[in-house]
Amino acid sequence: MSARPLSHCLRARCVPRRAQNIQGFSTRSNLRGDHYDPPTGYLFGLKPGQKYVKEGWENMWYYGFIGSLLVAGVAYVFKPDTSIQTWALEEARRRLEAEGILEDPDKVQRK
Repeated sequence: MSARPLSHCLRARCVPRRAQNIQGFSTRSNLRGDHYDPPTGYLFGLKPGQKYVKEGWENMWYYGFIGSLLVAGVAYVFKPDTSIQTWALEEARRRLEAEGILEDPDKVQRK
């Protein structure tokens, strides 16, 4: 006896099965036209001794990507500290100074 419920067994017998598409997505050229470039056997499609020619968008992409990483890094380094631990420590210090348990560091330096 199988461990499946009876409803699963009955459903599997009653539901007609469709033929599965065996072809992968890359071989279906009838959807968008034939644009498949056959492999040449060379690394990156360049023959030995042939110099790579950059396309127009590559420099703009490199400078934009690296520049945005640098801007994000600088913004991350100089962002304000908004953690709950820092706030709680500062609030506890203010309350202890107000109650007189802890001395104000500004008054100690002025003496």
